[in-house]
Amino acid sequence: MSNQISLREQVYHFFWQQMQSGMLAPGAAINMNEISKKLGISKTPLRDALIQLETEGFVTILPRRGIVVNKLPLHEIKSFYEILGALESAALLSVFDKIKNNQIEQMEDLNAEQIKALTNREYEHYYRLNLAFHDVFLNLSDNDILKKILMPIKRRLYDFPRRDYLIEWEMINIDEHNRLITCIKKGNRLGAASIIKDEHWNFDYHQKYLKKFYTLNNEALKK
Repeated sequence: MSNQISLREQVYHFFWQQMQSGMLAPGAAINMNEISKKLGISKTPLRDALIQLETEGFVTILPRRGIVVNKLPLHEIKSFYEILGALESAALLSVFDKIKNNQIEQMEDLNAEQIKALTNREYEHYYRLNLAFHDVFLNLSDNDILKKILMPIKRRLYDFPRRDYLIEWEMINIDEHNRLITCIKKGNRLGAASIIKDEHWNFDYHQKYLKKFYTLNNEALKK
């Protein structure tokens, strides 16, 4: 393995690729001895990467019983949505006065590109554009801890494994983005925050699509 980045980071990226592709599916056991031999490394960076993944919620380390890739039950999805809604709406309120015409134009361009990506079924590109849209206002925040919390949750919801998309649901997402932009243009900070918290990241509001999305992608949902 390359020495340009730390072994822990390289191993973390290896697991990231394995889970994103579905090679390590939810519920699968991770054999440290096997992976250590496969990558030609000691167990120390392997263990460090797995501890990071456990901290981020992707695996569970069971003492003397091994490591398991976590499943994503419905109650966790609901909890994640509540956290994302609370944190992103709070961030938006805190930076609202920093959002200028340049940021508004970026958000409009990104939303238009999302429509094109969906039309062309370029789901990887769509996913990145969606993250970038939210990052336009999130990156205005000086709260680095908040930003470090948000990304692992979004990856937990959508990245491991990478899932197919429901076009109808994503068009609702794009409409929410459009209405968010309209609120920002009008200086309606409370309306903008409400769209983020009470609609965009509202579990009950999107529950039927969430159930269909995860069932479609062979994710067993349990309350």
